[in-house]
Amino acid sequence: MGSLPLNTFNPLDPAEFSDESHAVVDFIADYYRTVENYPVRSQVKPGYLSKLLPKQAPLFSEPIDIILEDIRHDILPGLTHWQSPNFYAYFQANASTAGFLGEMLCSGLNVVGFNWISSPAATELENIVMDWMAKLLKLPPCFLFSGGQGGGGVLHGSTCEAVVCTLVAARDRTLRKNGHDAISKLVVYASDQTHATVQKAVRIVGIPPTNFRIIPTSAASGYSLTAHSLRAAIKADVAKGFVPVYVCATVGTTAVGAVDPIRDLGKVSNEFGAWYHVDAAYAGSATICPEFRHYFDGVELADSISMNPHKWFLTNMDCCCLWVKKPSALVDSLSTNPEYLRNKASEANEVVDYKDWQISLSRRFRAIKLWVVIRRYGVINLVEHIRSDVAMAKQFEKMVSMDKRFEVVVPRKFSLVCFRLKPRFEGDDALSINQSLLEMVNSSGQAFMTHAKVDGMFVLRFSVGTTLTEMRHVEMTWKLIQAKAKDILLEDV
Repeated sequence: MGSLPLNTFNPLDPAEFSDESHAVVDFIADYYRTVENYPVRSQVKPGYLSKLLPKQAPLFSEPIDIILEDIRHDILPGLTHWQSPNFYAYFQANASTAGFLGEMLCSGLNVVGFNWISSPAATELENIVMDWMAKLLKLPPCFLFSGGQGGGGVLHGSTCEAVVCTLVAARDRTLRKNGHDAISKLVVYASDQTHATVQKAVRIVGIPPTNFRIIPTSAASGYSLTAHSLRAAIKADVAKGFVPVYVCATVGTTAVGAVDPIRDLGKVSNEFGAWYHVDAAYAGSATICPEFRHYFDGVELADSISMNPHKWFLTNMDCCCLWVKKPSALVDSLSTNPEYLRNKASEANEVVDYKDWQISLSRRFRAIKLWVVIRRYGVINLVEHIRSDVAMAKQFEKMVSMDKRFEVVVPRKFSLVCFRLKPRFEGDDALSINQSLLEMVNSSGQAFMTHAKVDGMFVLRFSVGTTLTEMRHVEMTWKLIQAKAKDILLEDV
């Protein structure tokens, strides 16, 4: 029946590990070769998997080849294929050979580096890699371990974790000044383009949801949060007795790729004593290119900054970089020191204990993954990777602009193009025709896009960045979009 006798069961037998790992690697390599054969967006119906899999877990072991075949037959059809070259939805989740190899090392070594002594190399490599990344982004010395100003960086799993941790630090810093009963007066500020992560974090840390200020943006500012709007919102709250605690600026918003004016917002935040966080989850990777670095001008005014290498830096999920000027602010809010974790190095304050920089105690060896990616590709190739995606997006924007049936709603930022099918006549339902266009493209299985609402308009988002995407894929997808638009507009009648 394929089961192993109980007296020979060895879940980490080196020979078996090698054979079966090779089988999995071959399976994934074959998947990448054939990924274009799958519908990009899964076409299954809700509940499909329960009809295919057994109701009970197996009593005896099963061979890996049977398991892999079941993955091919049952699991792959239920996936939306994020690594398809025709995936243009959300923001990309880059995969790469180096990222996969780094993830293999992370999982294979399987250390739990909650403090320095639990695996010194895990902590020290993270210190080094975070300084490497900071230097690639040309962050000021105040965010580096080696900068001599007390700053440093940590790897989290997601932006949500980074925002929660920095908001907790900001909350506690403010409450120490204003008294702990002042939590009902704390206010958080962001724009209407800011990711919902901040709103979730407000709820998690106990700040009243009604104290989350969503400040409107407009086309006039490129959907960026203006310093004038921020200052007006803060001054109005202060006049009512509220206390500004946290401001979040964004470099590359989800809906349209907007970039907030980092320096101007930083001056306002500093003026009112609010913690200033810069969320560069998507577009932070682009600032390794000199032509995009100006978007970070003024970042020295921030208290913290985060970006996600798992989006656009060829580093497989999950990996989020967070830098802080004053790590002590995180430690003061997040540290725990149970007796069973006490050791001489920690007691002497000679080392970093990353358990005190994050939500959970346990942590993965993510640093080795990012380290492998940087070493394997080098800065030159990473820059070329970003520029190539931007060039494809520029070409797509040009193709859209040349077709009179369409319009680019927001000028392209980085590798994101927001466009729509224009109304045919006065009173035409632009919402309906664009919803139909999106669904027709996605249900074809040949491409996958998502949408956004901009000034009340339903717009299509075309985000270039999947590792396997080439210009031929972009061109084929544009032809698909044009064909579906023709069907909608009944031009063939």
